[in-house]
Parts: sequence; C-alpha cells; structure tokens
Amino acid sequence: MVSATAQTAAVVLAAGHDDVSRSLLTHALGDSTVVQAAVGSVARVVDPARIVVVVAPGDTAVREALGDGYTYVEQAEPRGTGDAVYAARGAIEALEGAAGGVDRVLVTYADTPLLRAESLRGLLHRFTLKRADLAILTAIVGDAVHEYDEYGEVVREATDSGHAPIIAIRDHAERRSARTGRTELNVGAYAVAPTLLFRELEEMAADGEYRLTELARRIIGRGKSITSYQIVDTSEVRGINTPDELQQAADIVLARLFRPVKNTDTKIVFGTGGWRALIGEGYTLANVRRLSQAIANEVTRRGLERQGVVIGGDRRFLSRESAEAAAEVFAGNNIPVTLLRDDVPTPLVTFAAPYLKAAYGVIITSSHNPPQWNGMKVFRADGSLPLDDETDRYQDEANELNISDVVTLDLERAREAGIVVDAELDEPYIDAIERIVDVEAVRGSGLRVIVDAMYGTSQSTLGTILTDMRVRAEFIHAQHNPLFGGIAPAPDDERLHTLKGLIQSGKGRYSLGMATDGDSDRIGIVDEQGEYVEANDLLLLLYWYLHEVRGERGGVVRNLSTTHMLDRLAAHFGEESREVKVGFKHVTAGMEEIDAVLGGESSGGLTVRGWLLGKDGIFACALVAEMLARTGKTISALRQDIWDITGRLYMADASVPATPEMRVEVPRRLASEPLTHVGRYEVASVSHLDGTKIVLTDGSWALLRFSGTEPLLRMVAESDSPAKAQELLAWLKGFVTA
Repeated sequence: MVSATAQTAAVVLAAGHDDVSRSLLTHALGDSTVVQAAVGSVARVVDPARIVVVVAPGDTAVREALGDGYTYVEQAEPRGTGDAVYAARGAIEALEGAAGGVDRVLVTYADTPLLRAESLRGLLHRFTLKRADLAILTAIVGDAVHEYDEYGEVVREATDSGHAPIIAIRDHAERRSARTGRTELNVGAYAVAPTLLFRELEEMAADGEYRLTELARRIIGRGKSITSYQIVDTSEVRGINTPDELQQAADIVLARLFRPVKNTDTKIVFGTGGWRALIGEGYTLANVRRLSQAIANEVTRRGLERQGVVIGGDRRFLSRESAEAAAEVFAGNNIPVTLLRDDVPTPLVTFAAPYLKAAYGVIITSSHNPPQWNGMKVFRADGSLPLDDETDRYQDEANELNISDVVTLDLERAREAGIVVDAELDEPYIDAIERIVDVEAVRGSGLRVIVDAMYGTSQSTLGTILTDMRVRAEFIHAQHNPLFGGIAPAPDDERLHTLKGLIQSGKGRYSLGMATDGDSDRIGIVDEQGEYVEANDLLLLLYWYLHEVRGERGGVVRNLSTTHMLDRLAAHFGEESREVKVGFKHVTAGMEEIDAVLGGESSGGLTVRGWLLGKDGIFACALVAEMLARTGKTISALRQDIWDITGRLYMADASVPATPEMRVEVPRRLASEPLTHVGRYEVASVSHLDGTKIVLTDGSWALLRFSGTEPLLRMVAESDSPAKAQELLAWLKGFVTA
C-alpha cells in the first residue's frame, strides 16, 4: 500500500515575492483565506506537524491565519524560491531525526490555493511507485497558455513509445519564445528525497542560483530519474499574485462547491425535501448510520429519548436495509423505535410521528427521483419538516462523525429487548383520512378510476380508502419494482402516457385517472377525456371546492413557482394569499402564519388545514374523489368554471443541467445591472426570495432557480397565452446560455 502521510514532510512557500503578493495570501477565498486553502490541501495528505511554512522576516499575518500546529521558518532575504526551500532545511532535518524520519519532501506554494489534495496525493504516489529521484506536477493547457506566463514548460523526448521522458524545463521567457498553443507546464509542486533536495540547493546557492526550477534542470542534467503527475483540471494551476487573479480564484472555488467529486464527495447534504444522493456514492449505509446518530444525539440533548422515533422505508433499493440500519443506531442510543413493516408511503410516517407522539419520524425515500437515488426525510414531532437551520445542524454534525462514533445495537437483540417494535399503522392512518374526507358522500356516486401507483407505495392505503368509498378502482404499475420501469416515478404529463391512453381508449368508462409518485406524497390527475390536469389547475379546483362547497374560510399558500391564479381566486374570495420559497416546509409554515385552507406547489404536493403538516398524495386523491361526487361534475367542467372566475394563465417550464459555472455566472449577470425588460416586456419587480423571480407590469412572471434536490437549473414562466409564456421561457434560456 502507498501511504501519502507516512515519512513525508512538506514545505509550503508563503514568503511571497513582494508586498502585494504577500498581502493577498491572507485575503478571503471562499470560506477561508488563500493561505489557509493552500496549506489545508497539503494538510490532507501530510501530517500538519510535519508541514514547514516558509514566511517573510517578521511575518505575523500568515502565522495568525494558519494558527499553531505548523512549523514556521523565515526566509532571511527574498532571493528566490530555491533559497526559500533551503531555509526550511533545519526544520526538515529535525523531522528526519524524529521517529519515522523523512523519506520524501513535498514542496508547494501558498499562492496556488486551488491545487486539490487529490493532485498532491497523486504526485506523492507517483514519486514512490516510480522510485523516482524527483516528481513534478504538470498540467497541459491549450491556446490560453499566455494566462500562465509564470510557469515553466516541460520538454519531453521525441518518441512514439509510451510516456516520453522529461529532458528539460524551459522557464517562462524561453517558453514564450519557443512556441505557443498546447503546452505542458511545470506547475511548481515537487516531491523529492530530502538528501538530494538540500544537497542540490546548497550547490545551487554556491553558484548564485536561487530558482527552484533550476533544481529540476540539475537533476535532469545528472541523469537521475524524473517523473510527473499530470493535473487534468487546469483551474488548479492558477496562482494568485494580483487582485484580479484572486477574483478569478474565488469564482473557481464557488463553482467547485456545486461540482460533486464522485470518488470522494460522500457528504450528507439536505435539500428542500430531505437528504438525497446517488446510491453507492453519497448514499451509503454508513452515511445512513451517521445521520441517524446525529439525530439520535439531538434526541438525547433535548431529553426526548422516551418519546422514541418511528422509522419506515419505501420500495427503493436499500430502503429496507437502511430503515433497519437506522433502527439499530437509535436503539444503540437507548431510543425506542417503532419500525414500520414492509414499504410505506411517506405521508404515513408524517402522520405516525404525531400519532405516536414520537420525537421524530424518519422515512427512507428519494421521492420522485430516478431509481439510482435514495435518501432520508426527517419529520419533527408534529409531522412537519425541519427548517433549514435544523437540517444544517443535523448534516454538519453527521459529516463530522466517524463511523466509529456511531453506537448501534443488533436489530434482533433490540427486538428481543423490546426497544425496537415492529408495527403497522395503515389502519389508523386510513381512519384519520376518512374522518376528514366525506366517505359517505362518495358512496353511490358511481365513480370509476384508474390509479397509476408508479411502482410506489400507494396501493394498499389508497386502495383501501377507495374501496371504503365504493369507488371502482383499477391499479396499474402497482407491483414492487425498485427500477420503477426505468423512469423517475414523478406523476407529470410526460410520464403518465399509459394512464392517459387507458382512459382515452375506455371511451367514457372512467371518471378520471389518479397517480401518485414513488413515495406517495405527490398527486397527478388525468381527466375523463384522458387529458393531464396541471397541478396548478388541481390546486385551483381544490381551493375553490374547500372554500365554496365545504365552506372552509381562509387563504391559500403557494411556493413561488406555482400559479398566480391562486392569488386571483383568493382575491375573488376576499382571502389572503402567500408566496413562499420552494420546499414544502415553507408552505406549511406559511399556512400556519395565515391559517390558510390549502397549501400547495406546482409539482403536485398539497395539504389542507387540519390534516398533515406535509404533502400527502393519498389524501389528495381521496379529496378529489369527494369533490367529484359532491359536485356531480367532471374535472374538465369544474376547471372551466374556475377559469371563468380567475381567467386563464399558461405556464411553460424547462430544466437544464446546472453546471458549476452557471451557478456562478447566472447570479452575477443578474446582479450586474438593473433588469428593466424581459425581451420587449417591462419589468415591474424582481425578487430574490429563492432564485430570481421577475414580475412584469402585466402580471406575467419568469423564474430562474437552481434546484435544491437535483443538479438542475429550473426555468418557469407564466403568462396569459401559451405563446407569451414560451416567449418568456425562451428569453430565460437565452439569458442562461448567452
């Protein structure tokens, strides 16, 4: 095994070549400073106690920025990089005399903070595996080679066989006169044996040569072995010697925050609807255990152990194993667990937390995401989703935990001891729904529906409710299939082709089609003609029904990407409407603030006052059946009635992959100058509540927002004609890609 830390020391050059470059070392870069970022990368591959930082005479700024734990030496005079490394000789020799000694020295610069730890580790591995005398870090750049004038050029032997040997290194002046275009640069990080390093530096000093580049030249000239490790991401190469370069580096750091590194990025990160990640990457049983431990710690801190937790899982791959792993962690922390048998809908766990008076509810699910994803949603004791400050606390604590910090109790022992109890809560959940929905009103209505379960978890509970209503229901895609038929289980227009086709071919046989997503917290509706009913229209119908037929007075809450027709209907009723950020936790919080009748989102999630503090597709399907039965009208007829009140607005939306560069550039361009027009339309206001929402003087609007659950940039527009909505969407697309 190759170790990057054993018998390795590092020298980081932080003396700078002038006052400006030295001052930039302590400027902010992301959530640290330039020098902290540079030394931090080194410290991930070399023990900090074996890192020597070379500073200018009398320096205090770098020392204060880095703090204790490193060895500091001063370069007496600014005579060059080779002289700066030589200043660290005594400190390195002291380490050589300590336990373990020093077999290799890593040399890097404090003004190249974008070098990744992985690149430095690769350099050290290459040095050891090749048994080289010197290893250098290189990068190949293209036509923009002039941006890297401070770096030397690597010259290789002309050969067609294998990786050509390095025969020379030209300094920047020689490189510019030699050639331009595709060029391999000497980035300036080295791995070398300490004896060879300091012997050569001593001889160089005697010859009046103080440049570190000369070290490589001398080693090549002596016929010793030299190898290289090539950086692929050329953003790592950029040094910081001017304020402009600092700004460019800040952009790169920000972009990196949004670019997952697949082989190392396993952090737990909550989005708008819980933690979700690719199975085998971020989503692992180890991470499930760490997050469960963090939540268990919160339960313990708050003294809520006796209340226990309730845990369930949906039908996704690893959901059952994950639910059991989580149960073992809570049990290991002396927290009783109600472990729900089989697969369950997310709304059932939302219901179960307050029903059991549990401290938390936990469901293993990734909702409507594609089958290669899984995740975890956490509900508070009242069934609501935790707000951002809470989830930030859980994820930060979980990410700091080692797997050795996790306390577990074997599941079978926990069951024997009674600290884990297996249970089914379908019946109390169904009973609670049927106390709110008018089951008797539906009986005798003759409703006949097709339900697309999308291979999810709704069949048992929704099927029972529809049977109790005497609704004749046929289920499709109800079997257990963790691949979801090869599509994301989201009940939207493009994924309900089979449901629409069955209703159309039934020629009036069916009253409507219903669909629920993978974990059954979202609803999709197809009318009696086989036409998909937009979630925005469904929210309008249900708000009208609750207010006018059931007589429930109050306002409505929607997220900022949901139709403004809800505001128009609320105004018609003389009720309040409220716009909130995306994320159902914000919807339910807004409902509580204004005592709203209904809260919902354009993606198909909704709830009503008096029911759960979370979205529930099963309850929503039952409520739609009640609405049709009590009004005696079809969905299409009801929809036209509502449009006669509100007028009609049309929505257009699209999503594009959210590159890290877009996450930096789009907000910057939006903030660079006041936005007065979208195409030929005048802007009335711009909101940055969540993304950027542009409202026009005629009430139309356009939204740019980066998803909190998927690596996508979402674009939405709403206007009084389909053509104008598409025109606004086209403007958004053009703005993003310009």
